[in-house]
Amino acid sequence: MAELKFEIVEHVGVLSENAKGWTKELNKVSWGDHPAKYDIRDWSPDHTRMAKGVTLTDEELATLKDILNGEVEDDIDESQML
Repeated sequence: MAELKFEIVEHVGVLSENAKGWTKELNKVSWGDHPAKYDIRDWSPDHTRMAKGVTLTDEELATLKDILNGEVEDDIDESQML
């Protein structure tokens, strides 16, 4: 399997740490020479290994912030979510 190329461009903050020392972090990460995106995932203490995570554009992160602050109404029809 080919090596995954990534660069943590900006460390934003640590959300939590587990008993094995892995930390769930918010970072800006460039994956495979693409523009950096906000990224939430668990990282090993030396940042050489990572778990699956979520990447967000600047716009998606801003929308998430607005949702968490109660500034945006959810327009998804919950009856369709199963």
